[in-house]
Amino acid sequence: MTEINGAPGAPTAAARRWREAYELLSSMRFAITLLSVICIASVIGTVVQQNQPVNDYINKFGPFWAEVFARFQLFNVYSAGWFLVILAFLVVSTSLCIARNTPKILADLRSFKEHVREQSLAAFHHKAEARVPLARQPALDHVAAVLGRHGWQARAQVREHGTMVAARAGRANKLGYLAAHSAVVLVCVGGLADGDLMVRLQMALRGVSSFDGGFQFISQVPAEHRLPASNPTFRGNLLVPEGQRAGVALLSMPNGTVLQELPFDVELKKFIVEYYDTGMPRLFASDIVIHDRESGQAIPATVKVNEPAEHRGILIYQSSFEDGGSAVKLRAEPLTPGGKPFELAMRVGESTQLVNNQGGDPLRLELTGLKVINVENLAEASAADAPGTDVRAVDLRGTLDKHLGAGINPDKAKALRNIGPAVTFRLRDSAGQAREYHHYMLPVELDGKRVFLAGVRDSTAEAFRYLRMPADENSSLDGWLRMRAALLDPDMRDKAARRYADQATPEGKAEMHEQLRLTAARALTLFAGLENVPAPAAGASAPALPPGTTLGGLAALSQFIEVSVPPADRSRIAEVMLRILNGALFDLNQMAREQAGLKPLEPGPATEAFMTQAVLSLSDSFLYPAPVLLQLTDFTPVQASVFQVARAPGKALVYLGAVLLIVGIFAMLYVRERRLWVWLADDAAHGGTRLQMALSTPRRTLDIDTEFDTLRRELSAPAGGTAP
Repeated sequence: MTEINGAPGAPTAAARRWREAYELLSSMRFAITLLSVICIASVIGTVVQQNQPVNDYINKFGPFWAEVFARFQLFNVYSAGWFLVILAFLVVSTSLCIARNTPKILADLRSFKEHVREQSLAAFHHKAEARVPLARQPALDHVAAVLGRHGWQARAQVREHGTMVAARAGRANKLGYLAAHSAVVLVCVGGLADGDLMVRLQMALRGVSSFDGGFQFISQVPAEHRLPASNPTFRGNLLVPEGQRAGVALLSMPNGTVLQELPFDVELKKFIVEYYDTGMPRLFASDIVIHDRESGQAIPATVKVNEPAEHRGILIYQSSFEDGGSAVKLRAEPLTPGGKPFELAMRVGESTQLVNNQGGDPLRLELTGLKVINVENLAEASAADAPGTDVRAVDLRGTLDKHLGAGINPDKAKALRNIGPAVTFRLRDSAGQAREYHHYMLPVELDGKRVFLAGVRDSTAEAFRYLRMPADENSSLDGWLRMRAALLDPDMRDKAARRYADQATPEGKAEMHEQLRLTAARALTLFAGLENVPAPAAGASAPALPPGTTLGGLAALSQFIEVSVPPADRSRIAEVMLRILNGALFDLNQMAREQAGLKPLEPGPATEAFMTQAVLSLSDSFLYPAPVLLQLTDFTPVQASVFQVARAPGKALVYLGAVLLIVGIFAMLYVRERRLWVWLADDAAHGGTRLQMALSTPRRTLDIDTEFDTLRRELSAPAGGTAP
């Protein structure tokens, strides 16, 4: 025994601290606190999209909060060190709680508590007395029969003045407590065993580190970034193009990527995708061959969503699919004066350099994707709801966002339709800044007009903004491109201005011809973005132009009127200039068609609709931040399956924990623990046996009241027994 301050047997201060720490760590309140923190962290991990590029978080939250969230690893919560530490503490705390309470629970399950004093029965909420005209032994047999009939286990203790019958029911409630808490431990241990913690441990033991790029091919990654096939637990992604095979998975870690060697190669024979009538996919599947490296066997298998294949304890799931290097042909149409069209043949994933014919910095074209099926919501407004835009409106800049905006109107009712192939690419400047583009191959019918869509966005955090270019009578973009090329040609503009003046000059007013020609030429030059328009006065609004674009189109015309015309005359002058511009553009288009050997457009609703959309899209094209317009002309698709490969030894623990959790919760919620005591004593005054009964339960419910009343009636029923 120890002695402190002369007191023999008193624990030391260190022993007291250890005991207090143990009491805290094994307490239910500590486990509940940890579980609450884990729940909050899980909510954050659900609300905040995990493992995205850093730039996406900066665009969404701003630089300050993005840095704060990154310090707390909120962008990869489930692999954060603090989350794993809390999870480990929860396992320890719950395990100690189970170890601390299990002996008490088992002792309580074995005990009938028949040593209760008869006087204490009067203190229970559920209590009753009765007299039965039976001797004590027959009365005891009667009590045992009634309790056995209702599923109670009973034990009798014979005392000097009577017999105490102790009964119990609902023992599974206590077992439910153990099952539920054991389930928490099993699920957490299984999660830790299959999570990043074990992978990090393997990396530390084997001297493996992650990398963040710099290797063009997987074969170039050195051994210090690879985990062996004997790694006991991992979960990674494996991309396999059609007709190829791969045997190295990618494990995403907080600081980069680690390669995981597999004991086999996966060869993708064919990727299968089936669609509903609406164009939505209904089945993803991959026909694969598993090539075992040790035995040399080739094992065919089919992997579907939620139907994985398994080999050597590794599950192969169908995760998603990507482009596997499709071959595409692009036609580059210049959007700047003096450019010539040219053809490009590339594969998805390749890049090439585009030379700027205007002398600017070259751009790098990075082909990032081909999507053959594109299902979009193309609900159309009725003709009454979607009249053509009046290009004579004075407030021109307000219409730009409408037309160089979302390709699909989200306010309309859904009408899903496959609108055909689309190509995605990036144009990157010499400073490394890139924009992403999304161009559809075929015309799409929107608001009753057939248009080609060319989308652009500055970052992946934004939605695409689409340029809508009208399809000509042959459902091609040639008509719009001819018209734009003619607009940038000074000779064509001059001839169009002359033709317009010839047709618009009133009879007998020849002196107006030159003025109309000059006005038409000025309007076309402004619209073509080839005249420097003075900036508006201080305080006046000016259009915000994307970098790499010039002020042209209706915005240039609007700014010219705002700067050059007094406010009182702006509305009238704007209407006159727009009427002249529309007429000159129509003549310009007719001349471009004549030059191409095509017959002129006939006046009518179709021509009017084409010209209206053409004027708007020509105006918007000056906001399109690229020197060329890339059209997809042909493609040969190659699909690639993305498999998730996982060796998860903790999966069995998680499944067992889930079963125990269901059983435990069911037992705790729906099984009621009850204890019943019946004291039998000889009734010397009236003869027979006097019964005194009491029932105990942790939760009082109406069912308990009913059950006790039933037991009271049946226990006091034989041979005229009465209950007070």
